Amino acid sequence: MAAMKLHGNPMSPASMRVAAVLYEKELDFEFVTIDMRNSEHKKEPFLSLNPFGQVPAFEDGDLKLFESRAITKYIAHEYAEKGTQLIVTNDSKKMAIITVWLEVEAQQYDQAASKLLWELHFKPLFGIPTDPKVVEENESKLSSVLGIYEKRLSETKYLAGECFTLADLHHLPTLHLLMLTQVKKLFEPLPRVSAWVADITARPAWSKVTAMLN
Repeated sequence: MAAMKLHGNPMSPASMRVAAVLYEKELDFEFVTIDMRNSEHKKEPFLSLNPFGQVPAFEDGDLKLFESRAITKYIAHEYAEKGTQLIVTNDSKKMAIITVWLEVEAQQYDQAASKLLWELHFKPLFGIPTDPKVVEENESKLSSVLGIYEKRLSETKYLAGECFTLADLHHLPTLHLLMLTQVKKLFEPLPRVSAWVADITARPAWSKVTAMLN
């Protein structure tokens, strides 16, 4: 079977999300860098892997996938017995709780976090002016989500229970980059959220991902 290939860019939060899962599962893979500045993701052969022209894309033998969260779920299920146990395969109720918080990350947290990253991290890289109104609106939205996280983390160590799962991992790329911006101020008054961020960003697998940025 062909080696796993992750086609992405180290600057892409979605690419970082998939790389984090691969490192947590201790899987060998090839990282194929897509030059987004030269729009490689909008041309063939990349479009044959993801017709929407967005990184990442993933190959595992003859299986080709795109959409980072779909890829991470496949890896977590297909290689459940390897590395870190990121899902629960023998308890539907526990898995349901993980699924709830996976949805919260995608539908609540990331909706604000990604907009803030674009305004405060990526726009400056491309020399584009930041929109203060968008920043203010999404800081308010993210603050509300983090307040709910603070309450949740007073009940459990991690979002979906007492163990680190895919629900926590999916936050890592945006958390890492947001902490380099003014948005860090939203986390400082929240001791449980701050402790959770410190915990998950200190994981060895995540350190391997951030090393890719260098």
